[in-house]
Amino acid sequence: MRNLMIFAAIMIALGSFMAEMADRMTPAAAAPNPVKVAVASEPAAQPQSGSRSLTLDRDRSGHFLTEARINGQRVNFMVDTGASVVAINESSAAHFGLYPSRGDFTANVTTANGTIKGARTRLAMVDVGGLVLRDVDALVLPDEALSENLLGLSFLSRLKRFEYSNGQMVLQQ
Repeated sequence: MRNLMIFAAIMIALGSFMAEMADRMTPAAAAPNPVKVAVASEPAAQPQSGSRSLTLDRDRSGHFLTEARINGQRVNFMVDTGASVVAINESSAAHFGLYPSRGDFTANVTTANGTIKGARTRLAMVDVGGLVLRDVDALVLPDEALSENLLGLSFLSRLKRFEYSNGQMVLQQ
């Protein structure tokens, strides 16, 4: 229980800091080598009146999880409306071929455990269950700072809508 509370505090602090950082980001701040991102279609993806929609159910701990495909490799994400950007840990980034150098870790990120450095990048394409966005801002963070990849507002805020209702998260483009 203590570890869960520490994790929750870290996620809240990380989300708050990333929201502030996303407000300051410009296209010039993105990494010069965009990463191509493709996410596997989820069975719950349903077209609605010419738009695309994805409905996610909560897991046992109350989180909304989705599976991604990045450069052909599966990567899991937790939907995090408190994170201002998509955040990917180094292990996942390496799994799909993104290896930021130590010099790329220039973004200060404050967590409950202190300040860490993150590497800014821009994802060329993000496809979540048929919801496709291009040029999505993201951060690569050290594994010790981020145990789960976060699908944050740099993706979610560009959708037509995202909402929580009746224990489900609905994303619509």
